[in-house]
Amino acid sequence: MKFFYLEYQEIKKFVEDNYKVILILGISTLSLTLQWYRPIRSLPAFSYVFYYMVLPVLVILFLLKDNPLHYGFGLGDYMVWLKYVVATMIISVPLLLVASRFSQVYKYYGKGLDYYEFITLTVPTLLAWEYLLRGFLLFGLKERFDKASIVMQMVPFVLLHFGKPEIETLSCIITGLWFGWIAYRGKSFWPAFIVHTYINFLASFFTSIS
Repeated sequence: MKFFYLEYQEIKKFVEDNYKVILILGISTLSLTLQWYRPIRSLPAFSYVFYYMVLPVLVILFLLKDNPLHYGFGLGDYMVWLKYVVATMIISVPLLLVASRFSQVYKYYGKGLDYYEFITLTVPTLLAWEYLLRGFLLFGLKERFDKASIVMQMVPFVLLHFGKPEIETLSCIITGLWFGWIAYRGKSFWPAFIVHTYINFLASFFTSIS
């Protein structure tokens, strides 16, 4: 009995010392899992927003008892992140133009750009992705891990791209770190969302005209 009691005390101390980290990582993993296994198929955009944004915000409010603005929801230092956004937009044009010529990229994105689908499905989906990774996860882990949280949020970002062109998935190691850096430096997830949406649009546009 003494052994089990000591183990219980060790586990209790571990949970108490790491409560926030366990909750942030646990809820992030739960959100990703539920979206994969229990998506709201009739409302795909809402499904992503619910699991990746609404659920984390509820956790922030009622379990962490904190302000969502502390988790990247605010505009942050927009004078800082605006420079990163503009620079990334300029650099990405030639890179995406070249990438659109790869056969695997063209096969995936070359079906044409549906503007209605992009606005109603792609944009809210990317918004949800970015908040979960570059908002809730990044800023939730920042207090404990500082800049290492940038690396930690990159891993699920890459995994979310499984099934897409190999070159895109591999590039997400770099872009995931870059998006995380922009969000971290700018103290907001919004610049990462803007850049991600812009890149997604350009990729679809370039393949549709090639």
